[in-house]
Amino acid sequence: MISALSITGRRVLVSSLAAVACLVPLTAVPAAAAGAMPPPIRPEDEPAGDHLTVVVRHAGAGRDGTYEVFCHPDGGTHPDAAGACRALDSHARWGRDPFAPVDPDSLCTQLYGGPATARVTGSWAGRRVDATYDRGDGCEIGRWDRMVPLLPRLGPSAT
Repeated sequence: MISALSITGRRVLVSSLAAVACLVPLTAVPAAAAGAMPPPIRPEDEPAGDHLTVVVRHAGAGRDGTYEVFCHPDGGTHPDAAGACRALDSHARWGRDPFAPVDPDSLCTQLYGGPATARVTGSWAGRRVDATYDRGDGCEIGRWDRMVPLLPRLGPSAT
């Protein structure tokens, strides 16, 4: 059998059929199922400003609890939201994470600061935050203390 289409014509025909075949699955979805999945979150849908949730445990009466902190503008349920935001702003440096854990190669004093722990989650400066804190040695105590008043003041000067 002799084909009436040239090689170029066959390529165009095959490309056209392939394009149509790709569209078929898109039209095969029932209208009810099309809205079943929510659209992805866009950056403009994120809440304005910075928002953190701070959960403090084993720090003592009046210090334990869950607090919300909003910065830029300041607010939330934190007892000193404005101070917490100032502390965070003071540690904000380009290319440095203020919530970074202690470097595992650090030499730390074996000073125990008590059983207090904290977890900070949310968003700060456009980045997701999920940081944990404790007072297990001198480096961790220093890391905690740098975040006061976001985290409660503990130790000898915590009157």
